[in-house]
Amino acid sequence: MEPKPKKLLDQVSETLRRKQYAYRTEDTYINWIKQYILFHKKKHPKDMGETEIIAFLSYLAQGVRSLHPPKIKH
Repeated sequence: MEPKPKKLLDQVSETLRRKQYAYRTEDTYINWIKQYILFHKKKHPKDMGETEIIAFLSYLAQGVRSLHPPKIKH
C-alpha cells in the first residue's frame, strides 16, 4: 500500500523549513495560500491558473478586507 500524498500546506511547510525560512515567513506564506484557496471557494491550486491568479490579485488591489468575492447580482 502506497503512503498517502502529503497535503499541500504540509508540503509547503516542509519545504520552507528545509530551506530554513523564518517561522513568521512560513506562517505568512501559509496564510496567503489559505486566503487564495478560500477566495476561490476551496478549489485546489493545481486546478487553477493565470485567470484565478489575476482575479485574486485584482481583488487584493481593491483593498477589500473580506476573503469572499462580492456577490454579483444580475
